[in-house]
Amino acid sequence: MDIIFVRHGETRENKKGVYGSLDTSLSQVGKKQILETKKQIEKLSFENIYISPLKRTVETAEILGVEGNFDERIKEINFGLFQGKTYEEIKKLYPEETAYWTKDYINYKMPEGESLLDLYNRTVDFLNDRIEEDKDALVVTHEGVIICALCWIFDNVEHFYRFKVKNGGITVIAVENNYKYIKGINNMF
Repeated sequence: MDIIFVRHGETRENKKGVYGSLDTSLSQVGKKQILETKKQIEKLSFENIYISPLKRTVETAEILGVEGNFDERIKEINFGLFQGKTYEEIKKLYPEETAYWTKDYINYKMPEGESLLDLYNRTVDFLNDRIEEDKDALVVTHEGVIICALCWIFDNVEHFYRFKVKNGGITVIAVENNYKYIKGINNMF
C-alpha cells in the first residue's frame, strides 16, 4: 500500500518564512507548482483521497483536479501566538517562550497552540487509519504533517529536522506486511 503525500503549493507566507497555520491562499508561483505536480499525480494510482481543510490545501486539491475527504488531523501544526511570524520576530516578541521551545522543540506546547508531539500523534493516528484501510491513498497536506509521516517510518519524531519537503513536492511512503519504508521524497515520477 502506498500513501502519496502532496505538499500544497507555495504561499506568500512560505516565501516570507513565517510560521503558522494561517488560512492563506496559494501564490501565483504556488499555482504553477501544482500544475506541474498534477502531471506527475496523473501517472499514479490511488483509491482514496484525504485533504487538509485549510485553504491552501483545498486550492491545491482543486488544481490537481481531485476531491476527497477532509481530515482535521492532517492540518498544519497550530503555532498559536507564534503564528504568522518569522523566527526572528518570535525571538524578539517572546524571548522566554522561544528559549523553552528551543530547549524542548518536541514537547513544548506553543502558547495557544500545539507541540510538535501533538502534531506527530495526530499524524500517526491518521496513518494508522490508512493502514487499517489498506488502500493506496493520496494525501494533500502540509510540510509538518509530511515530515511527521517520515518520522513515523522510524517511530521517532526526533528526526523531524532531518527532512525538508518542497512546496508541490510528492512524497511516497509504502507499507507492506507491517513494514514501513520511504519510496521517495520530493519526487517527480
